[in-house]
Amino acid sequence: MYTMKKAFHYDFLPTKAVEEAAAARGIPYQVARTLVEIRDSGPPPKMDPSNPWQIRKCITKGEVINGKLMLPHQITFEYVFRFWGMDICNHVIAGHKSYVVIFDYTDEDVPKRFQSENIFLEGGPNDTYFLGWMDVVRSRVVSPGDEVGLFWERNTGIFGLKLLRKGNPVQVD
Repeated sequence: MYTMKKAFHYDFLPTKAVEEAAAARGIPYQVARTLVEIRDSGPPPKMDPSNPWQIRKCITKGEVINGKLMLPHQITFEYVFRFWGMDICNHVIAGHKSYVVIFDYTDEDVPKRFQSENIFLEGGPNDTYFLGWMDVVRSRVVSPGDEVGLFWERNTGIFGLKLLRKGNPVQVD
């Protein structure tokens, strides 16, 4: 099964009309960027059912305090946006929140479901994205230095999360 990858198309060369309109307003032409879909040349990354944690993160102090897990552009586009529709991707890229569901698989017997106003994906500065996870931080007592694993489950439309390793306690001065 092939998916549609998302990528930015940059319009570096304006049309004559666009160039003249910018000149008439007295401002220089700004390079435009548009989200487009392109067909994958191959299948999406395979997920190993015994180890599905495609995204691994060592947690920072800011991610604990703010309750927002920072996801880089490449990871978000490769493991999340390729399975989402264009409308919702554009919504998130514009900096808006898209409320999601997180299943915490740390206790493998029964995953714990998190769904609230604190659980979302939103666009951030410099092509980064933030997964709101404050409820998980509080429930799991996540600390800086801990390592978590994440994946987007396209069949159920949820984020899977697992606390993979507790880190060393950070000294606070």
